[in-house]
Amino acid sequence: MTHLARSYIAYIDLSFFAHATEDQNKVLEAAQNIIAPNFVDQVAFSKSNLKGEYGNPITFFKTKIKEPEVAESLLQNISLSLDPLDKETLLRDLNLHFKKGSLYIRLDKQDAFKGKFRLWRADPIHIRVRFKTKKIEEIREVCRKIGILT
Repeated sequence: MTHLARSYIAYIDLSFFAHATEDQNKVLEAAQNIIAPNFVDQVAFSKSNLKGEYGNPITFFKTKIKEPEVAESLLQNISLSLDPLDKETLLRDLNLHFKKGSLYIRLDKQDAFKGKFRLWRADPIHIRVRFKTKKIEEIREVCRKIGILT
């Protein structure tokens, strides 16, 4: 990531649900795979216990990444592993992933567990990249420099 990109990113929110049918440790590992290995120990997730529509237990994990180096590593990791077709889709549908200065990315939990990243809608790992600017043109350029967009 360039110094320019780092100066544009305010923070990153990372969150996901672990359902009763899922192994919480594996879902957590999937999310940790998005973060570069040398920064995983610096990112702590908070847990909330919820109940689903039919009373089934659901655990909600979340964290806020404010450290520039950790945010940089996360975005670089995504840009290196995100499928080129997903990058094109993200660029084409940027208006659907962008709102009030934030870029929203949803990744498949099962693929993330394997160290691969692809866009996914159903029960994903949610990533919100909050930028210091709300101008979509500037954010598009920063995302191109990072490599998330083609």
